[in-house]
Amino acid sequence: MSARPRHVDRAGWVAAAESADRLVALWGVDRRPQGGFAACAAYVRKGALEWVDLDLGAGGAYPDLSRFFPHAVRMQRAAFDLVGVRAEGASDERPWLDHGAWGSRFPLRFDATPADGAARDYPFVRVEGEGVHEIPVGPVHAGIIEPGHFRFSVVGEKVLRLEERLGYTHKGIERRFTELEPLEARRLAGRVSGDSTVAYAWAYCQALEAAAGVQAPPRAAWLRALALERERVANHLGDLGALGNDAALAVGLAHFSRLRETWQRRSREAFGHRLMMDFVAPGGVAAEPGTVQLVAIADDCDALEREVRELRTLYDEHAGLQDRFVTTGRVTPALAAQLGLTGLAARASGQPIDLRVERPAGPYAALGVRIATQRNGDVAARVNVRFDEVFESLRLIREICARLPGGPVRAPCAVPDTSAAMSAVEGWRGEVLVALELAGGRIRRCHLHDPSWQNWPVLEHAVIGNIVPDFPLINKSFNLSYSGHDL
Repeated sequence: MSARPRHVDRAGWVAAAESADRLVALWGVDRRPQGGFAACAAYVRKGALEWVDLDLGAGGAYPDLSRFFPHAVRMQRAAFDLVGVRAEGASDERPWLDHGAWGSRFPLRFDATPADGAARDYPFVRVEGEGVHEIPVGPVHAGIIEPGHFRFSVVGEKVLRLEERLGYTHKGIERRFTELEPLEARRLAGRVSGDSTVAYAWAYCQALEAAAGVQAPPRAAWLRALALERERVANHLGDLGALGNDAALAVGLAHFSRLRETWQRRSREAFGHRLMMDFVAPGGVAAEPGTVQLVAIADDCDALEREVRELRTLYDEHAGLQDRFVTTGRVTPALAAQLGLTGLAARASGQPIDLRVERPAGPYAALGVRIATQRNGDVAARVNVRFDEVFESLRLIREICARLPGGPVRAPCAVPDTSAAMSAVEGWRGEVLVALELAGGRIRRCHLHDPSWQNWPVLEHAVIGNIVPDFPLINKSFNLSYSGHDL
């Protein structure tokens, strides 16, 4: 799923937002010294991806999009932190990624200016009333998860409000892209978020291919889908085990961890890496599994499906587990639509959003993906979507292994001097998007977008009315990315 930029004026910027089905991403660009600043937005309209580009000249502001899409707020705040382009009339202009500790101000500007590097206090929204108190959690946690701060306003154990503060893992990845050769930058894309290696690498390579007017060979497209579905299965297995453990069913964690480990060992054998890093390459794939490995991959699916079905029966019939899952952390279909929820969490709240179905590319048009949806929008629904998607991915993997077309696995990909294109891939968590601009044969801007940008704000709503001890369970049922969010 790819698109090229469409340049609009201010009226066109607003009209595009009004008529779009959903907002996927928003970012700023500094095109100096050849041009000026720009605000960019990625939409889905009638199943197609659209890139809208508003020239801001030497500076200035662009119309605020949060009145159309509430989840635009943090993207707009990040665009200002990184490039200095401001959403005109925005209700929330607090820094988001910039904690004050960067060595430069507006680091993605052509002429980034030095900053004092002094960390600033963050003005959390206060909730007042009789019996209300705050519980700060993080940014350093007891486990090995990445850092994020959660500020709970509670009465007793009941949560009245949750406000998140992220940005602690900001790595400067988007700046680093501008220092790399376009053909080599796919390695960095595959390292944005370790649980979505294939999705990010595929989205980057597909954007580069679209900019270059190159089509990956059919066999390469099918092999990319094979790797992407293996990535989806591995993450669902890990989450299903963790969710069981968070509800005191340790045996679930033990069995799903064992299954995931076996699955990833096969990935290392067939693709050269447990997480399949560097498998996807511009023009196709870097290598391919042999015939014996493809047979083993298909056979693994049969064995894994039998065990996962047994574990699903255990989960469904365990009264204590279901008591923790059902009605916990509920996001109604109406709220999901209003807040722009995406990916598997959206499908658990009655939103049939899946790029493999909406706009099937490569093998997905031939395979006919069966979308998994639920309507209750609670932890139980998100668990059920994961189970259903594991079984569907196993079916897809078997089909790919049986129907894999012959031919080459890589086409030449010459980097154009000046071009721009955007691509999106349905990763296991949701839409992974890459917008790539080339100038002088180099990367001028590479914006990467994780579906967690849409879903982190929804998590704040999902926890309202629940008790504090249920937050880890609700949080894990979304399992959003810090690393993919804090580039």
